[in-house]
Amino acid sequence: MPEEGSVSLSASSCVRTRAGAFALALVVFVLDQWSKVYFNGHYQYGEVRPVIDGFFNFTLLYNPGAAFSFLADAGGWQRHFFTVLAFAVSGWLAWHIVKGRFSALMNWAGGLIIGGAIGNVVDRLIHGHVIDFIQLYYRDWYYPAFNLADAAICLGAVLMVIDSFKQPAGGRPEE
Repeated sequence: MPEEGSVSLSASSCVRTRAGAFALALVVFVLDQWSKVYFNGHYQYGEVRPVIDGFFNFTLLYNPGAAFSFLADAGGWQRHFFTVLAFAVSGWLAWHIVKGRFSALMNWAGGLIIGGAIGNVVDRLIHGHVIDFIQLYYRDWYYPAFNLADAAICLGAVLMVIDSFKQPAGGRPEE
């Protein structure tokens, strides 16, 4: 039988992890929005400034679609679709974080995804498109431009995959 103090410590640690997930979401959101305001205010649309020659540029591009300009030319309905989708996924993740249904790693993944998703939603609601400014390339190959929110969402997805390999057969987080 666990000692009373150890149970309290475990519960306290779990609460800190959940609160930490939401703090991480807030940090991602603030850094994402700050960076987008900076690039939108200091760059002309389409302007490219090399950072690491042959690999990395800063640029200013607008993306009315989703990741990698998916559905960018769909006529406008995608803006509403991706906004609703981001709120739905963020709400689902937040609910599971609050209810303690995720492992610590999954909480962090959820925090990254929530912060990134809400960051991109704000762009869609204010500008009608997402502001992208990071461009990676090699010779004539260019990775689609992205932003900090996109990077956080991708990192969160990777952490979710890693977490899925760490779960027991029943799928519930180990305590």
